[in-house]
Amino acid sequence: MRFTTFATLVVGLVPVLAELGQSRSGRCGSHPSEAQVKLSEASFRAKKKSSKALGGTPNVVIPVHWHAVQSGDSLLQGHIPESQVADSIKVLNEDYALTGFSFKLESGRYYTNSTWFNRAGPDRGEVEGIYQTEMKQTLRRGNNATTLNIFSVGFTNIVTTGLLGYATFPTDYTTDPQDDGVVIRYSTVPGGSNAPVNLGKTLTHEVGHWMGLYHTFSESCTGEGDLVDDTPAQLNQTQGCPTVAPDSCPGQPGRDPIHNFMDYSDDICLTEFTPGQILRMQEMFMTFRVGTA
Repeated sequence: MRFTTFATLVVGLVPVLAELGQSRSGRCGSHPSEAQVKLSEASFRAKKKSSKALGGTPNVVIPVHWHAVQSGDSLLQGHIPESQVADSIKVLNEDYALTGFSFKLESGRYYTNSTWFNRAGPDRGEVEGIYQTEMKQTLRRGNNATTLNIFSVGFTNIVTTGLLGYATFPTDYTTDPQDDGVVIRYSTVPGGSNAPVNLGKTLTHEVGHWMGLYHTFSESCTGEGDLVDDTPAQLNQTQGCPTVAPDSCPGQPGRDPIHNFMDYSDDICLTEFTPGQILRMQEMFMTFRVGTA
């Protein structure tokens, strides 16, 4: 069913408890461990399907369900206008125009739950992870791996301060389908208040993870990095939008890919995926999403 307007649903209001915690470093919570990456990549190598299975130039339309989780009815409480949701999908389609994937908003709803809005987070070993699992299992729509569920929340709890978003990876779906999807800070949408990260590129970045991409930067200049051959080695995440790209791995070819959607540059600086990243997304999608849909 297509929702032309957002419906509002109040879901179990729970008081938010003040709790001290460690502030997260980094704005993206999609950081699988080395062991998780090795396991995922072994599965990918064993099951990999060629992007040719998409049939020539791919044209895959991904249905999207947007869950706007809010603590109240004001913008500061996460009640983003429908126009900003529409603009988010527009930016997503512009950024993925060369990948063979496009996105169609099938439904959008507001849900009032202050606990989910303030405290949902990616760490499944913490209470924030319990809240995000509860949120996803309650709200998720579409019983397949090819449907994209987007949850916009506040990340206002001290534990999630600075966090802009996180996502699951294609390889996660088989073992934990109800956890699948992308979570973003509501103020990062186009026209949001989170300048200079308010042009919608956080969603582009997190959907990149959902499609199987890792960050372009890593902890070493000589390791496997993001497992894509045509992204230069990068030791440090980019801050701001440098006039000249740094070279954090001077012993390796190329300078830091500051315009790549999978870096941490300001939104205005992010403009591209590489051909290698596009191929990886197509093969990941065919292997773990179409194959399990």
